[in-house]
Amino acid sequence: MKKLVKWLATVVSWNFYQTRKRALFAITLAVSMVATVMLSLTVNAQTPPLRSPDSELRGVWLTNIDSDVLFEQNRLKSSLQRLSELNFNIVYPTVWNWGYTLYPSKVAAATIGRSLDPTPGLQGRDMLKEVVEEGHKQGLKVIPWFEFGFMAPADSQLAKRYPQWLTNRRNGTRIVKEGTHDRVWLSPFRPDVQKFIQNLIVEIVKNYDIDGIQFDDHFGLPSELGYDPYTVALYKKEHRGRAPAANFKDPEWVRWRANKITDYMKQVFTAIKAVKKDCIVSVAPNPQRFSYEFFLADWEKWERMGLVEDLVLQIYRDDLNVFVKELEYPEVKAAKSHIPVSIGILSGLKGRSVPMQQIQTQVQKVRDRNFAGVAFFFYETLWNMSKEKPLDRQTALQKIFPTRTAYPNLLTGWKP
Repeated sequence: MKKLVKWLATVVSWNFYQTRKRALFAITLAVSMVATVMLSLTVNAQTPPLRSPDSELRGVWLTNIDSDVLFEQNRLKSSLQRLSELNFNIVYPTVWNWGYTLYPSKVAAATIGRSLDPTPGLQGRDMLKEVVEEGHKQGLKVIPWFEFGFMAPADSQLAKRYPQWLTNRRNGTRIVKEGTHDRVWLSPFRPDVQKFIQNLIVEIVKNYDIDGIQFDDHFGLPSELGYDPYTVALYKKEHRGRAPAANFKDPEWVRWRANKITDYMKQVFTAIKAVKKDCIVSVAPNPQRFSYEFFLADWEKWERMGLVEDLVLQIYRDDLNVFVKELEYPEVKAAKSHIPVSIGILSGLKGRSVPMQQIQTQVQKVRDRNFAGVAFFFYETLWNMSKEKPLDRQTALQKIFPTRTAYPNLLTGWKP
């Protein structure tokens, strides 16, 4: 009997201990949940919610360098269809390259003596019209890319016809190497050059049902150039006879040229809007420090002046830490608070394959920071020009863009 009583006492004591333990656990859990909710509310009060996933810019550049996507009508059509199936919603086809237009141009015919790039695959066609019509049919926005800007091949008809339009270094040399290619640059400070480039741009805006037009760093000028007689004389006129600095990186000399290019950007923006108010003016530059120092393209100032309605920042970096750092510069965050900012991601180059895993990771880093979207450079390297199998690349892209989304409204109502 004594043993039974002792055993019952032990059981009662143990049950009491377990009941007390469960009660303490429940209280601790409740306090923890309350604390978590309170912390979550605090964090959410400080961090704006991510944009709705039903709107994201998903673009790709279509170029005629290391690519023949533009040179055959059926191939172009099937490529646009495939991009649509993979839930892309915008393409940037090049329209000004190698010193020629890639669409039939009266402006080019009158100035260069040829209305269209001589590549056989473009003859008898209007490539831009095809992209616009098929692209819109497939639900894709079309923003032509004015790729070469003020740059031209050294042996182009344009350079040969108008040597006075070309600018040079202080030592008189003109050739700028781009890989293995010899390039020259038209002076963006000459009124006749400005008129020619603007006429090409306005011609496209007038004649095609495009959604916008895009420029990049080539709408500036390599900072080592600008010592041609016309530009030097203009600088002297505005500086009481003082010549430009011998050092092309001199801050005042850089600032003066960059400001002249900004003035021209404003002129072009106004001309575009006079023809088609809802034509988006898009700029796809390198990060600000590089664009300004090496190309005199002060896109940060352009953005502040309201001359950029869509910024697609080229961040072609393999190092993920460097890539992320570029996303977080103050001028990028400032632009993101005013206009849609997307990130250009390198999907590969000829002879340089970029793994899909790297692309997926970079897309996620962009999304984590609530950018407007991504654009890939360039079409051929999405799956045709890669060490990975085309089907594997396309399957991975389907995972990146699993559902169709609306293209962001770039003109009205944007909020980061």
